[in-house]
Amino acid sequence: MIAGLVQILLFQGLGEIVARFFLPLIPGPVIGLVLLLAWLRFRGGVPATVDLVATAFSQNLGLLFVPAAVGVVMFWPHIRSHALAVAAALVASVVATMAVTALVLRAIAKDGE
Repeated sequence: MIAGLVQILLFQGLGEIVARFFLPLIPGPVIGLVLLLAWLRFRGGVPATVDLVATAFSQNLGLLFVPAAVGVVMFWPHIRSHALAVAAALVASVVATMAVTALVLRAIAKDGE
């Protein structure tokens, strides 16, 4: 399990380095995930160690939302004072997420045929 976690954190670290020096507008963890995906595609599959860590994270995904919920509670007065902007950003991000998900699903479906 440690080896899988080290591999995942290595790609997150690489993403942070790329973001800091080359692509400052894209978050490091996002770049790290793209690099990890590219590595897994190049490798031809997911190693058992990485799969074990991913399964453990997936089973405990709800715990990862606790810090975000605490942040919302702490900054509620600020969020409420900018409710229209927050709502617009949420709607835009949901629409963008749905569009990107549809495009990725279409690309994966073509790849499987």
